[in-house]
Amino acid sequence: MSGRPKIRLFVDHALAPGERVGLSRDQAHYLTGVMRLGEGAEIAVFDGRSGEFRAVLAEASKRGGTLEVQEQTAPFRAPPDLWLLFAPIKKARTDFIVEKATELGAARICPVQTEFTNAERIRRDRLQAHAIEAAEQCGGTYVPEVDELVPLSEMLGNWPEGRRLLFADEGLSGAAAALSELPASDQWAILIGPEGGFSPAERERLASLPFVSAISLGPRILRADTAAVAALTLFQASHGDWA
Repeated sequence: MSGRPKIRLFVDHALAPGERVGLSRDQAHYLTGVMRLGEGAEIAVFDGRSGEFRAVLAEASKRGGTLEVQEQTAPFRAPPDLWLLFAPIKKARTDFIVEKATELGAARICPVQTEFTNAERIRRDRLQAHAIEAAEQCGGTYVPEVDELVPLSEMLGNWPEGRRLLFADEGLSGAAAALSELPASDQWAILIGPEGGFSPAERERLASLPFVSAISLGPRILRADTAAVAALTLFQASHGDWA
């Protein structure tokens, strides 16, 4: 038996040994045109629910193809129940946030419209594709769902009971608040603000909500994409699956 395949592909199809999975035109082009694979080549596939499996390229053409699923090579591993809320910024940097949130183990990615958000719309399908690509590259077996853009006020108004929100507040000074002192919860979310920061009204509302805890990300004001990575890293190292 050969080693674990290096090429990984997400398929939106329930996987099990013996299953035959059809490839889309784009997937077939990637495997045969970009990666130069031929029939009989082995790849790793995952569906975001069942783990990773070895698969053989049974049929291939420019328009599609078929994979034959073999044995499981890695179990399914879900990340902590952690959401990332962020205000979209410039296209490439928003893409970066989605990619890094996937790599760092966010379970759900929620773009929010704040008073100072520059972007008025997003392409959810494009961002979801970036999350899939990031999961393929980082060896994950889970792909976070990317939500449609919603107003922050609406998100807070419909906040689910039992979930805590960690607010990265650039108005705080000094080192990060002691994460060990955060209230106990298995359900968390992290909120990262826009390039212009939060408005006074948004800060006031966040401070008044019982499920919100504020945290500093250090003595320097970070760019929004850097702040997302820093906050996710701090959380995963203390409360997540890195601890």
